[in-house]
Amino acid sequence: MASERRNRGAAASRSPWRELLESYVLHHRKTARDSAQRLVQSPVASAMTWLVMGIALALPVGLLLLLSSLQGVSAGWESTARVTVYLEQSATLEDLDRLRVRVASRADVTDVSEITRDDALAEFRASSGLADALDYLDENPLPHTLLLTPSEGIRNEAGMEQLMAALQKLDNVARVQVDLGWLQRLNTLTDLLGRGVWALGLLLAAAVILVIGNTIRLAIENRRDEILVAKLVGGTDAFVRRPFLYTGIWYGLGGGIIAFILLQLTLWWLSGPVQRLASLYRSEFELSGLSWDGTLTLLVVSVLLGWLGAWLAVKRHLDAIEPSQIEASR
Repeated sequence: MASERRNRGAAASRSPWRELLESYVLHHRKTARDSAQRLVQSPVASAMTWLVMGIALALPVGLLLLLSSLQGVSAGWESTARVTVYLEQSATLEDLDRLRVRVASRADVTDVSEITRDDALAEFRASSGLADALDYLDENPLPHTLLLTPSEGIRNEAGMEQLMAALQKLDNVARVQVDLGWLQRLNTLTDLLGRGVWALGLLLAAAVILVIGNTIRLAIENRRDEILVAKLVGGTDAFVRRPFLYTGIWYGLGGGIIAFILLQLTLWWLSGPVQRLASLYRSEFELSGLSWDGTLTLLVVSVLLGWLGAWLAVKRHLDAIEPSQIEASR
């Protein structure tokens, strides 16, 4: 009996807090469900808002995916970059061997291969179609050459320039060549486009917030009398604003889903022509879609934008509605 009394006392002491928590959760569920039902009851207006949000979100995300694909291709080209070292005409085979050993010992070089001037002339004779003209040359005009593969850690613009400067100072080296001009232009262009995409994304995010805010404002005006009655009977500001915040969340979630669908349809529509174009240029370029993390991020950002637009609209318009307006309206 004593234990039962203690259990009942403990249950009685916990029940008010538990009931309060359950009531709070149930009210949130009911408010979220009612907000979703109101959107479903006006499908045309809701669909138009979702579509506007989806387009505004899909455009910058699609451009970011395109930029990431371009950066992946440029990274692949960087990884295959090779450095060509041309020796002076007076360099001998012994000089070539000594230079090869010295360069191979560098930590920023992973592989070194040598091409003698005789091998280079034979290859040029076979591939150029000028064999008869080369027979009239008194001496071989081609120098000894080293082909270097830089280590992975320096396969970037700064690292390659540093390696080229170091190689140029070695004995019997006439010229060091690596074509980084196009890579510099591509990186500069992608950086510029990246900043433009982020600026466009911020502008479209602001547009989404304004669209949601205007939609919530209209909803507040349509439910003005209901809001006045709720405040008159003692409803708190949090209680009154909660349905509109959930409406913004539903708008954001729907816009994110529409944006994901638009992105997938666009990638599917462009994948065929992009693959054919890449095959013509013997490139491995392909458009990459959203990963699971990217999809989740898109949905979270869209929900946050919807909530923020609703909160701003509620903060501005809902606070202006007070029960005293009932007397004024009479």
